[in-house]
Amino acid sequence: MFAFEKEQVVYTIGDIRIGGTPGENPTVLAGSIFYEGDKIVEDAARGIFDHNAAEDMIHRQDAMAELTGNPAIVQVVSSSADALIKYIEFVADLTEVPIIIDSTNSEVRIAGLRYAEEVGLLDNVIYNSLNISASKEELDSLSELPPESAIILAFNPQDSSIAGRRRVLDEGGFDLDRGLLQIARDLGISKPLIDTATTAIGAGAGSSVGFTFVAKAVYGLPTGSGIHNAPVSWPWLREYKKSNKAAYKTCDVSSSLLVLMMGADFVLYGPIKNAEVVFPVVAMGNVFSGEFAKMELGVEPSEDHPFNRLV
Repeated sequence: MFAFEKEQVVYTIGDIRIGGTPGENPTVLAGSIFYEGDKIVEDAARGIFDHNAAEDMIHRQDAMAELTGNPAIVQVVSSSADALIKYIEFVADLTEVPIIIDSTNSEVRIAGLRYAEEVGLLDNVIYNSLNISASKEELDSLSELPPESAIILAFNPQDSSIAGRRRVLDEGGFDLDRGLLQIARDLGISKPLIDTATTAIGAGAGSSVGFTFVAKAVYGLPTGSGIHNAPVSWPWLREYKKSNKAAYKTCDVSSSLLVLMMGADFVLYGPIKNAEVVFPVVAMGNVFSGEFAKMELGVEPSEDHPFNRLV
């Protein structure tokens, strides 16, 4: 709950607005589906899955977005190009919200991007991600078919401090001779989204949260992360889960508030099945930040902001 001297950028991706002064626009929430271990996936290589279950979860997320005012994104995850294309086609037929194209394999991501271009979805997808491990082949492919929007991952495997995260954005490193933000500009990515790169608790998780504020202050670009990855991978909490599943779930869901109160514009909140518990928590945080922005900064929350919709 604060204002920045740096001008805050606001993008329109599909039909959603993302970015700006905290309290101005609602936090955008992205739920993941078809990820490794997702029980609705029957064959991850061929993209065979429970259509009814997937449709129900996507519609539930859309319903929560309508209820709270927090825009939704579907994060489609796959390790197979064939499966990813099937997933994108399925999701795009169900909802008009933006789609994150996500895979640990850059060739799979590029295949998804090509399909999006073929069917006219390129302005409604987000490439996840441009990061320090980008190969020449991946960069060449992106130069031929640049997405409008991409997540720029501030992960530095050698230095998890805020300075280390800034270094990969500003200077690059490893096989990259330029910072990731400059590479994104050179590729023609006009709507970069900074991901502060959540690392494990005890290995820089605090810096990843703090970098939310720093990135907004330094770059003014829409910023967020998948902060839930920190608590769900926390060894102590995973052990405690054996005797108290409610505490585990609470830590998972409430972690979004950590980055929201640091100014996050988007949160990759994990499995889309959690939409009905995540959206109210984030909406509550937005009510607080929206009220602060209006009363203390003279910033009017957007028409569909949770502050205007739920208060």
